[in-house]
Amino acid sequence: MERLTERLRLRMWRDADLDPLAALDGDTEVMRYIGDGAPLTRDQVAGSLARLRKGWQERGFGRFAVDVQGTGEFAGWVGLSVPDFLPEVLPAVEIGWRLRRDHWGHGYAPEAAREVLAFGFEDVGLQEIISIADVRNQASLRVMTKLGMRLKRRTTVPRSGRPVQITRITREEYVAVLGAMDNAPAPRRHDWMR
Repeated sequence: MERLTERLRLRMWRDADLDPLAALDGDTEVMRYIGDGAPLTRDQVAGSLARLRKGWQERGFGRFAVDVQGTGEFAGWVGLSVPDFLPEVLPAVEIGWRLRRDHWGHGYAPEAAREVLAFGFEDVGLQEIISIADVRNQASLRVMTKLGMRLKRRTTVPRSGRPVQITRITREEYVAVLGAMDNAPAPRRHDWMR
């Protein structure tokens, strides 16, 4: 499966993604608001990559690897997952993203995430998608706002003790933002909410 936006290619994971993913998850600045804030080892990332692939097989959705069109450069990932780390929100599906630092500030996160929202609502058939971010992670909170997500509540992650903000968007809100009607043709995904 592959999905394209104006500048990005969202694709399935390959064995060759281990090294660039390990570099991403091994970056202390990238990881400062994730989990306990510690970078991951290559072995931990290898386990994560296996779980990413398994999630797609089990659920029919997951996190996409993200490449920059034209160069094919690995930029990070964006996708859907079940936020098991926060049991109080279950059952739920979360949209999340993680990009290499040299790809921050280019608008890639909201661009890719809009495509994933379309996938979640239109292809997977979800009725609500949430997003969870450390309350200090202003960049991710801005992306959530750009996606039309609204505050659901604040809470604390049991394992790390980190305060997080949970936002959400329903299928109805997504359709309203698109200005679509039940019988309207599907919009060009990368253009919605620009």
